[in-house]
Amino acid sequence: MTDAVGSIDTPESQDEVAESQKKPRKGGKRAKKGPLKRLALFYRQIVAELRKVVWPTRNQLSTYTTVVIVFVVIMIALVTVIDYGLNHAAKYVFG
Repeated sequence: MTDAVGSIDTPESQDEVAESQKKPRKGGKRAKKGPLKRLALFYRQIVAELRKVVWPTRNQLSTYTTVVIVFVVIMIALVTVIDYGLNHAAKYVFG
């Protein structure tokens, strides 16, 4: 029998039978391997992923490092100036 959208109704008892026939999994692939084999597989996968990485050239690396150091120095100077100003403002207000 079909309903309003055209799908076929199935008796509920068939759904229960289908669910009871499924066997539960017992850990899948991981249960078959020992901990050392899993660890070795993990490290092999790490090496495989690291080979896919596009590493920067020495010139790019030095440029990136310089930009980061300059940015950090500017931020340190900015925070120092703000701290110095707030310190003097607090001394002026509170005596």
